[in-house]
Amino acid sequence: MSSHQASEVLTALVIGGTGPTGHFIVNGLLARGYRVAILHTGNHEVAEIPSSVEHIHTDPYDQNCLTDALAERRFTLCIAAYGRLRVIAELMRERCDAFISIGGQPCYLGYMNPRVHVPEGLVVPTDEQAELVSTVEQDEKGYRIVKTERAVFEALPHATHFRYPIVYGPYQALPREWCIVKRIIDKRPHIILPDDGLSLLSMGYAENLAHAILLAVDQPEAARGQIFNCGDSQTLTLRQMVEVIAEGLAHQWRIVSMPYELARSAKPLMMQPTTTHRLMDISKLQQRLAYADKVTPQQGLIKTAHWLLKNPFVADDWQVKALQDPFDYCAEDQLIKAWDAAMTTINPVKFNPEPDYTMAYSGPGGRPRSNKQFTE
Repeated sequence: MSSHQASEVLTALVIGGTGPTGHFIVNGLLARGYRVAILHTGNHEVAEIPSSVEHIHTDPYDQNCLTDALAERRFTLCIAAYGRLRVIAELMRERCDAFISIGGQPCYLGYMNPRVHVPEGLVVPTDEQAELVSTVEQDEKGYRIVKTERAVFEALPHATHFRYPIVYGPYQALPREWCIVKRIIDKRPHIILPDDGLSLLSMGYAENLAHAILLAVDQPEAARGQIFNCGDSQTLTLRQMVEVIAEGLAHQWRIVSMPYELARSAKPLMMQPTTTHRLMDISKLQQRLAYADKVTPQQGLIKTAHWLLKNPFVADDWQVKALQDPFDYCAEDQLIKAWDAAMTTINPVKFNPEPDYTMAYSGPGGRPRSNKQFTE
């Protein structure tokens, strides 16, 4: 950094700032010497934002409100994590030197509607060059996200754009972990998962996602003009996620696996109509910006679960309504009882010869070793 740059006052505008990743981003910018302002509705504040941060309260979805609130102000950096991104990008064209925007992964063909991708479901893992939604008929939300991304780079060709996964951590607006934590609070003895809970869904702990954003701040040349998938380096299956949270809250229960078509109570956990994977390739982020997790998924899930224990929702909260989990334990118990009864009535079918795991498999239940005595 030159002496001129070192003496220059660095200013940052964060549009949003009070969501799950916001305070990590804001405090990371402060630690880097930025004078920070956050632009948000003002409907709620978070204690982690220091008093030194300026608050600009307005409607980030309204172009006139944004224009009036920003007036002729300029910033060294703008991070747009909230609001109407197309409008924000056009508005910031002459108001910032660097621009980082945050979107979502439903831009990929097959993310929201797995059946429109051939073969069904996303390829695993999905990288930034994968096919995007191209028509409204394929997926309305995904199509709008793709159009927004393109509008950002038309307005600001040197912008950096991040495709966020499902976010977890404190302040998450739609915490699917609540579907697990509430059942633990209610001392449920079992939980139903579809297809043994083997589905993979890319997620990102809030602190990890903020770290990715800050790496782009630190390395503007490597980040400029780029789109990055982001998320945790490791992805747990749904079953592993349930097991980690249960262990972290010292709860034991039976995981009941049944076909997806029957496991209706697990729809809020799946967040899609099939058990196909939605696993993103983040190798570009790792290689270009040297990304590595700050918090492991196991640690992040346990932190999230304990936060939900201390900040539980009630039935009338909009988050509970948005999750669409009725927590109908009577129906769940009836379903499990019917499933267990059905499993006991299936007569074993004899094969001749019995199918096996191939001679290449030597694990439990597989081909025994040829020598009775083990030798190294």
